[in-house]
Amino acid sequence: NFHLKQPRNTGELLDGLNRYLPEDIAVSSLTEVDGRFHSRYQAVCKTYRYRIHTGAVPDVFARRYVYDYRIEYDGKLDTAKMQEAAKHLEGTHDFKSFCGNTRMKKSTVRTLYEIRVEEHESEIDLFFTGNGFLQNMVRILTGTLIEVGLGKRKAETMTGILAALDRQAAGYTAPAEGLCLQQVFYE
Repeated sequence: NFHLKQPRNTGELLDGLNRYLPEDIAVSSLTEVDGRFHSRYQAVCKTYRYRIHTGAVPDVFARRYVYDYRIEYDGKLDTAKMQEAAKHLEGTHDFKSFCGNTRMKKSTVRTLYEIRVEEHESEIDLFFTGNGFLQNMVRILTGTLIEVGLGKRKAETMTGILAALDRQAAGYTAPAEGLCLQQVFYE
């Protein structure tokens, strides 16, 4: 979000931004908005993607963008059980058990519209779509779903974790490498 003193050609502005941004950031489109628009507070929905590499051979080109699961754990993840557990987490709930900030003063109630688990040849992708997310929420949800996939937790225990309102009830916090904000939706 930024204000221009003079109107600019959108194509010219797009080229200029991409020329000066760091190489790991790119702007794909620009939209003019009202001066009171706030990109964070006016978002109505977000989708995060969490990538888990499960192949025997590491993907050296994606190593900074995926969680290399096989380094820490042995065994195949049961994605059907992970998806079953995810269904218990969808909807409007108090996600305090999945919040990394144990001293959170504001409401921890959020709505998850969908959690989707997709299995590929050497990767599992988790997609979380909701109206808002707490500190480390997606990473804690991911760690908990991985524990379900390993058989360390049962899918139906998700409701108990939610009810506990205690960070200790949920699974571990998955590493940051696999997490990416995929899309933000506005009215």
